[in-house]
Amino acid sequence: MITAPISPPTNAQHDTEGALKFITCGSVDDGKSTLIGRLLVDTKAVLQDHLAGVQRSGETDLALLTDGLSAEREQGITIDVAYRYFATENRKFIIGDAPGHEQYTRNMVTAASSADAAVVLVDASKLDWQNPALELLPQTRRHSLLAHLLRVRSIVFTVNKLDAVENAELAFANISAALSKFATAADITVAAVVPISALKGWNVVDAKPQWAAYNGQSLLQILESLPTTAAETAQPFAFPVQWVEKFSSSADTSQGRRVFWGRVATGSVSVGQQISILPSGQTATVAQVLDRARRPGSVEASQSAGIVLDREVDVSRGDWLLAVAMQFSDEPPLGKLAPSGGSAAREAATVGAIFTPSREITATIAWLDDEPLIAGRTYWALHGHRWVKAKIKRVVHKLDINTLAELEATQLEPNAIGHVEISLQEPIAAVPYKLSRGMGSLVLVDTASHKTSGAVLIS
Repeated sequence: MITAPISPPTNAQHDTEGALKFITCGSVDDGKSTLIGRLLVDTKAVLQDHLAGVQRSGETDLALLTDGLSAEREQGITIDVAYRYFATENRKFIIGDAPGHEQYTRNMVTAASSADAAVVLVDASKLDWQNPALELLPQTRRHSLLAHLLRVRSIVFTVNKLDAVENAELAFANISAALSKFATAADITVAAVVPISALKGWNVVDAKPQWAAYNGQSLLQILESLPTTAAETAQPFAFPVQWVEKFSSSADTSQGRRVFWGRVATGSVSVGQQISILPSGQTATVAQVLDRARRPGSVEASQSAGIVLDREVDVSRGDWLLAVAMQFSDEPPLGKLAPSGGSAAREAATVGAIFTPSREITATIAWLDDEPLIAGRTYWALHGHRWVKAKIKRVVHKLDINTLAELEATQLEPNAIGHVEISLQEPIAAVPYKLSRGMGSLVLVDTASHKTSGAVLIS
């Protein structure tokens, strides 16, 4: 479905105050790099000497502002994700220019996995824009689906190159209808649909009233009002250990014990909290919590922390520190977090981790390898900072990009999206991706070539 145009941000909208991280995606040569170049130039985020360096035959090639690799300049395509930064009076932005070629879909997935918003470009000149029942390009559909599956909070469709068609109003009306139909079928909520010309700058930074029968906000005005992705503080505490500081010289803050550093995935951590260690199953109590500047205090999801435990336990890089449930005698069974309050006479007892470790998972997978995914093959799986062996038990189905139908399948071709069953050599704290981006995702890596093979979203 497509929502109404978004209103400008207000002081009450706390989730629009932070920097917005967004990506541009879509099919090949839809104008993604040119759009970013236009945003940078029109917001005066490019120095004059840099601008002079992208002149071609007396004209500015805006795409070269992001296409920095020699292969990108030679071929005129985007290969790797390029990040750029700019700011307006209202907000700061981090842009990721994702490639449109199918063979570089893995790069787009990497960029989208941490983005707050996705700007999906649609090249009007490539479509049968005079046809009310026109079909969208497969890569437009694929990138939109991937952004939706990866829980990108806001998706904005921008219909580009309308200056190159004879009737911009008719083209925008027909393409908007096709986008609306696709979004409804895929259950994608779209923040807005905007007609633009990245080359000429129409409706990119400044609105162009009445053009293509559109009187809404410019793309930049919409981006200034989009919300950021909230930290997952409502979930129980989970912490992937990234680095172990074995003997800290800061005895005043670490009490001479090892400090476990990383970024809190979900929940929050404070002194006195009981935790369980995965995979060993040992339990301990948090004795000290340090923030990124080594200052004592509680730390929430998405923030870096150093954790000191009350006793020496075997913890290495890749292990997880997880919240432990407290069970009263008349409270829910194991695995349920007991509610707060109640009689002080009741004795609390530690009964186990809230997160139930599992070796068997079902998941949606975006297959990124050049070789097809076949049941029975074994890969390395990365969960947080922990590596485990993973075997594909069964390919349940694959998604038809054009019809959105789930088809029976025995394998997944490159760049396909499907549903699989995976068996792990060791248990992980599996959480559905819809509840946690960090804990609900895996990356599959080929054991021989070490190439990234698949992005796994636990369901």
